[in-house]
Amino acid sequence: MADEHDSIETGGYLLTGRSLSEYRAMFALTDDDLRGDILDCPGGAASFAVEAAALGARVVAVDPVYRMPAAELIALAATELEHGASHTAADADRYLWDFYGDLDGHRDVRRAAAARFAEDLHDNPRRYRFGILPALDFPDRAFDLVLSSHLLFTYADRLNFDFHLAALRELARLSRGEVRVFPLVDHAGGPLDDLLDRLRKALHAAGIRSDIADVDFEFQRGARSMLRLIVS
Repeated sequence: MADEHDSIETGGYLLTGRSLSEYRAMFALTDDDLRGDILDCPGGAASFAVEAAALGARVVAVDPVYRMPAAELIALAATELEHGASHTAADADRYLWDFYGDLDGHRDVRRAAAARFAEDLHDNPRRYRFGILPALDFPDRAFDLVLSSHLLFTYADRLNFDFHLAALRELARLSRGEVRVFPLVDHAGGPLDDLLDRLRKALHAAGIRSDIADVDFEFQRGARSMLRLIVS
């Protein structure tokens, strides 16, 4: 567990910028969801926090990379954007393009999100807080809604069951409403039914209800469901 905790801080995870429109789709977010206190963990180089804040939400994004100086982080995000775009282009047949239209549309969305993140990181640095799952420095039930994308399950090859369970319990501790996790496949699109089933049973034993909800979004083939933890 300690080694995995350290690995999240030291790297090896793609830093991606996603937009509010992507968050709306992959988490099935309604206008009502985009109110109150929201935690985005990990936040990466997403523009979700600033875009949702413009709609009236109070958003905190948490990520280990926020320890970096802003200029270094913005440069890293730009490098990772191009790396991610090249990877996606090389494996284009593993994705469905309805949401973005094509490779250029996907790249444009991600570039715009990363640019808006960079601007907001300078203007509102307190919105972006350093933190490492599975232990975050917030009081119990601090947020109405907790969102987590492309860490849990995505990196199941290096984050084991114990880490997933500890992280999900921590996210549930912080929510007074729901936790939503997307996607539920690994980075290669492989299903993780056994891991998901074990986690849900362990969460149930800890008094945390859960369900799996389909979403109207599928980019990575097979990734069209989210895990919801209901803690209200």
